[in-house]
Amino acid sequence: MSRIAILGSGSWGCALAHTLSGTNDVTLWSFFPEETQSLTEHKENIQFLPGVKLDGRISFTSQLEEAVSDADFLIFAVPSFAIRQTAKTVAPLFCKDRQIAVCVAKGLEEDTLFTLTQVIRDELPEGSKVCALSGPTHAEEVGRDLPTTIVAACPDEEVAIRVQTAFMNENFRIYTSTDEIGVELGGTIKNIIALCAGISDGCGFGDNAKAALMTRGMHEIAKLGIAMGGELETFFGLSGMGDLIVTCTSTHSRNRRCGMLIGRGMAPEEAMQEVNMVVEGIKCLKAVKKASQQYQVNMPIIEEAYRIIYEGKNPKESALALMIRDKKAEQG
Repeated sequence: MSRIAILGSGSWGCALAHTLSGTNDVTLWSFFPEETQSLTEHKENIQFLPGVKLDGRISFTSQLEEAVSDADFLIFAVPSFAIRQTAKTVAPLFCKDRQIAVCVAKGLEEDTLFTLTQVIRDELPEGSKVCALSGPTHAEEVGRDLPTTIVAACPDEEVAIRVQTAFMNENFRIYTSTDEIGVELGGTIKNIIALCAGISDGCGFGDNAKAALMTRGMHEIAKLGIAMGGELETFFGLSGMGDLIVTCTSTHSRNRRCGMLIGRGMAPEEAMQEVNMVVEGIKCLKAVKKASQQYQVNMPIIEEAYRIIYEGKNPKESALALMIRDKKAEQG
């Protein structure tokens, strides 16, 4: 049995606490003392994951040192924008010789274009072991013990295997990969494509258009991912195509839901407020656009998404712009 500290008590952090507590000693940390109090009292995240009861053996705390000190694994489950500061705060407490940091957040840092495991490594002591965990994993289903598959990725395969061994159970199957950057970029950029799929649905464009967005979106994800050091095969696996499918089609997807509201005419800021959860597809859009320019990768769907979100372009005009682009071969 491993000791696991989960940093972040949102829907994903709570779902992981639920699924991992059956075979591990789990401590769930929240930045907000009032949230810790509510979790302790109700054994449930009433706001973000209602109906999922957390095992009475799970410990709840808002004291970071208490969560981190005895842990074998530290799961970073805070939103992408909080990863650097959380890692910076954890760094003096982290023991690189016996602890592994596991990042389950998805994003790309705008200033550095670092993936989130790179951000964590940048803050933790040199030589720290860090692993990404990503795949088609809606918290609402993981919290209900529905079958789920995911990928643990680290350039050091032994680290990924240690995460696989400690975390895997009959409802939560874990594969390993050494293509950490490919796994992370697939999980990050698919949120933008899911936002666009939602916009398409909100505009009433139909299944054909959404299928085209998903397929051409994966083409863009893979092109940028390979340019940044990922492997082609990764983008057609669980953390690429698998995660893209579920995020573009599921009723649980906050990115798709936000996109649908925008497609129906709501302003992006209003749509995010309506969803009332972090919409990572919008959060990482500027960084992905910047990366496409820096690596000289043409990404027309990302470009139109940027124009809709940050320049106020009408989604139907963006759809037309994509449809009347210059003729080309599919594999070009």
